Amino acid sequence: MASREARPAAAAPADELTAELAAELELDLELEGEEGRARPTAADPAALADFAARYSFGLDPFQIEACEALAAGEGVLVAAPTGAGKTIVGEFAAFLALRGGRRCFYTTPIKALSNQKYADLVAAHGAANVGLLTGDTSRNGDAPVVVMTTEVLRNMLYATPERSRRLDDLAYVVMDEVHYLADRQRGAVWEEVIIHLPAHVQVVSLSATVSNAEEFAQWLVTVRGHTRVILSEHRPVPLWQHVLADRTLYDLDGRLGDDLRQLLRGERAAVRAVAE
Repeated sequence: MASREARPAAAAPADELTAELAAELELDLELEGEEGRARPTAADPAALADFAARYSFGLDPFQIEACEALAAGEGVLVAAPTGAGKTIVGEFAAFLALRGGRRCFYTTPIKALSNQKYADLVAAHGAANVGLLTGDTSRNGDAPVVVMTTEVLRNMLYATPERSRRLDDLAYVVMDEVHYLADRQRGAVWEEVIIHLPAHVQVVSLSATVSNAEEFAQWLVTVRGHTRVILSEHRPVPLWQHVLADRTLYDLDGRLGDDLRQLLRGERAAVRAVAE
């Protein structure tokens, strides 16, 4: 059984990390990875160009870096804000699997996300190439690309007959929302999957909330071999904080924040007057 003490601690938001730290992490992991397993060389340099041509928009630098690492045979840990496009890297893993006649498992923590990603991948690759396994739903489970909850993959690893069949030709495992590793109740599932996957499988770890990326990635290097860390602080979809009070929506980041504070002070004064 996997050791829970080996897992990294819970993390704070990824955008707290600086670009300097990201560069330092990559250097440290390059050196450590060389000690465990030789760094692979690119097998299909045209794959990324062909993949990018499928989209109507250009890929961001962090997406390109992660996809290049994946095409070169490395595992990747991608930490970027919500809405930045981390799942592009997971979709590239599915693309590589189909292109090379291999298999890719795309795991998510909840059924709703699995259903959403299944629909996305079916739209991209066709229903014949994509399956869905969530416990409640079993659809085309022998497809080259299968979306599943993480618990389904964990159970598959421990079930000998299923392992011998459905893990054949498995080349990539995408672990969306990998920060669930720090969850008290379910974290052991992510740990067991990462530890017990066959050594040749490339793991694509995606998260918006990993700030202890160095600690986590060093653990990944220990159990999986060479792992590239890609961090992005750019948030393409800005966050705006508002609050609804007295049937009015106030912007906490701008001038209306002052108006809201005045309103709240007035309400507190009115409450004190009534109490007196």
